[in-house]
Amino acid sequence: MPKNVLFIMCDQLRWDYLSCAGHPGLDTPHIDALAERGVRFDRAYVQSPICGPSRMSFYTGRYVSSHGSTWNSIPLKVGEMTLGDHLRPLGVRTVLCGKTHMVADAEGMKRLGLAPDSTIGALVSECGFEPYERDDGLHPNTSYGKRNENYDAYMKSRGWDDENPWDSVTNSGEDEEGNILSGWFLDNSDLKARAASEESETPYITRRAMDFIEEAGGAPWCLHLSFIKPHWPYIVPAPYHDMYPPETHAPVLRSEVEQDNPHPVFGAFMQERVSKAFTNETTRAKVIGAYMGLIKQIDDQMGVLMAYLDAKGLTDETMIVFTSDHGDYLGDHWLGEKELYHDPSARIPLIVVDPSPVADATRGTVSGALVEAVDLTPTFLDYFGGAEVPHIIEGKSLLPLLHGKQDTLRDFVVSEYDYSFRQVRRRLGVSVADARLTMLFDGRWKYVFAEGFRSMLFDLETDPDEFRDLGGDPDYATECDRLQALFFQWTRRISQRTTMSDAEVERRGQDLNEAKAGIIIGFPTEADLQAALEENAKRSQS
Repeated sequence: MPKNVLFIMCDQLRWDYLSCAGHPGLDTPHIDALAERGVRFDRAYVQSPICGPSRMSFYTGRYVSSHGSTWNSIPLKVGEMTLGDHLRPLGVRTVLCGKTHMVADAEGMKRLGLAPDSTIGALVSECGFEPYERDDGLHPNTSYGKRNENYDAYMKSRGWDDENPWDSVTNSGEDEEGNILSGWFLDNSDLKARAASEESETPYITRRAMDFIEEAGGAPWCLHLSFIKPHWPYIVPAPYHDMYPPETHAPVLRSEVEQDNPHPVFGAFMQERVSKAFTNETTRAKVIGAYMGLIKQIDDQMGVLMAYLDAKGLTDETMIVFTSDHGDYLGDHWLGEKELYHDPSARIPLIVVDPSPVADATRGTVSGALVEAVDLTPTFLDYFGGAEVPHIIEGKSLLPLLHGKQDTLRDFVVSEYDYSFRQVRRRLGVSVADARLTMLFDGRWKYVFAEGFRSMLFDLETDPDEFRDLGGDPDYATECDRLQALFFQWTRRISQRTTMSDAEVERRGQDLNEAKAGIIIGFPTEADLQAALEENAKRSQS
């Protein structure tokens, strides 16, 4: 049996901010080396372009409308099976180092009598992971979130007496007079973080991952190493803080065409505070320099981690996945943050290294197959020899692609977004129930269904930068209708019958099963029943 999976996720890393994906000014040799050893999936998309729901789809293998955690801090309901639930019966430890953005269904657990500190309750509370060290990565000086006491203690051991070193040391810089300036403010992004590089979040959680591997022994494991960066606050320690001046930055992707009578939802997101901030070229340049530095630091830590696996003799028995939970607009399309469906936001890097000899034929290749975040859970299950459970997991295993058995998995990808928590909804006068967007992309046409508004449509063959929304153009009404029909077909899937497989339904639904069990319906006489049973027996024997 294959032994291990190292499931590495960055937070808010764009698909195109790697040198193997063609970035003109950023060199990521260690991540590139993973791509050379495995397959880089060039058209991978998330199930939602925001942290929480995207991650819940990664961890369940289910679409957002199936698992129901549609936005950050919406609990994943008790009963949703996660990666750990699928792998533990196979004898695989499923362990977390880093972020999940999971919020436990406290009310559901209470209703079922599940104590959070019980063995089962702890796993349910942590999205099915055994939390070796959880750190969701945002620890301001407020009651927001849960501080990582281990990291605080580590920083104290390094001589930092600050009450909250994550905020005032790791994610803050200093001016020339020694005043502490917070990395929360975008115009401070070019400062050197007060923490030394080895003290910052990425090297710290990498070391903790290696600590787990050191302690794990010979039992198979699936380790989710989930980095906090390059998610904001955008600030990075030396020597990374000044590595990337503006001449190394990729050109901004935006056009004045986009501002000419935009789709109402798109236009409203352009008016968000963070979007306006990224229209300032000085601010944008500072942020991107830090963003690139944070990615370079991640790449360097990939080098440390891969060297460790080599030294421990684990490289040839460990599947390695490198990906991200979504992208970051960084000013492209007149937007900041993520949340809409242009490629800078919804498309992600995905590299999979399968050490199995059967994967040798595809090593170093780039796949153009349409793949989704939900595909990783079934891939891991398949890798460890588990049976398929398509009535629960909606994604598809990537192993047939990795092993060269097929070139495609699906005809289109789907991503869903609930913007009910955003001020955009209020400005548009949209109800909580209707604040939904769904994207369908078939490899050429990107269609966005917007409840209460016209649809958006982009032709990535003629407009790869996605500047021209064709959704309101009557010349493209037929294309919109075709894609809407695909979307509505997708919405009619059966996603909630998770307690019984189609095969079991087929078995139970055979002719005369009820009659054989003594539930006799529709037979006028006993002789009619006996004749039907005899005929059924003959058919079964033929």
